[in-house]
Amino acid sequence: MISKIDKNEIRKARHNRMRFKLNGTAEMPRLNVYRSLSNIYAQIIDDTKGVTLVSANTLEKEVAAKVSGMNKVSASKEVGKTVAERALAAGIKSVVFDRGGYKYTGRIAALADGAREAGLEF
Repeated sequence: MISKIDKNEIRKARHNRMRFKLNGTAEMPRLNVYRSLSNIYAQIIDDTKGVTLVSANTLEKEVAAKVSGMNKVSASKEVGKTVAERALAAGIKSVVFDRGGYKYTGRIAALADGAREAGLEF
């Protein structure tokens, strides 16, 4: 019997390999992205303290009101803008982008573009 390849396990292994090189500091925290089938989540994390500084996702009431009726890519861009606005309000100007083992295309690229448009540097 042929076993089915678990793509999420492959993604997790890719993410673990990337995390050896990526590290968020207090001066330049890490912008982490996770996407599920219907939602997308973004967090800005200070790895030295192990603390989430800012977060945004499509399930929050504020963001969900904006993204209702949008497709997933547009909703991702909106989440990117929201997390960037919250980061700038918290005094975070530049981050290290952690794509979470996902390919840099579609929703991941849209989130990054939205964050850059809102003024976050990476």
